[in-house]
Amino acid sequence: MCPVNTNRHLREEAESIFSRLGYTVTTDGDEVRAERDWKVVHVTATEDLPNPPESTSPGSYRCFVTRAEHADTVRRRVRETDPEYEWAVIGVDEEADYQVERAPPAI
Repeated sequence: MCPVNTNRHLREEAESIFSRLGYTVTTDGDEVRAERDWKVVHVTATEDLPNPPESTSPGSYRCFVTRAEHADTVRRRVRETDPEYEWAVIGVDEEADYQVERAPPAI
C-alpha cells in the first residue's frame, strides 16, 4: 500500500474515532479538525512523523493518529520537540481498534 492511501485510511480512522467521541469533524487533506464545545483538536494522520508541527498558539491541542506499530516512535518524536501544545498519540491496529498511547488530561 502506498503512503498516500495509508494516510487516507488513517485520516478516515481519525475521523471515525473523534466522531464517536462526540466531536464535529472537518478534513483538509490528511489533517482533521475536531471540535466540541470550546475545544479544537488538530489531528494529523501519519505513518511517520519526521518533524512534529509547531503550534501557532500555546495551549492548543494536537493529536497524532498512526499505525499501532509506529505509535511509540511518533510519541518519542513529539516528546523530543517539547511542543507548547497539549498532545496525544493514538495507535490504530488492523482491526480499527485503537489505543491512546499518550494523552494530556484535557483531551
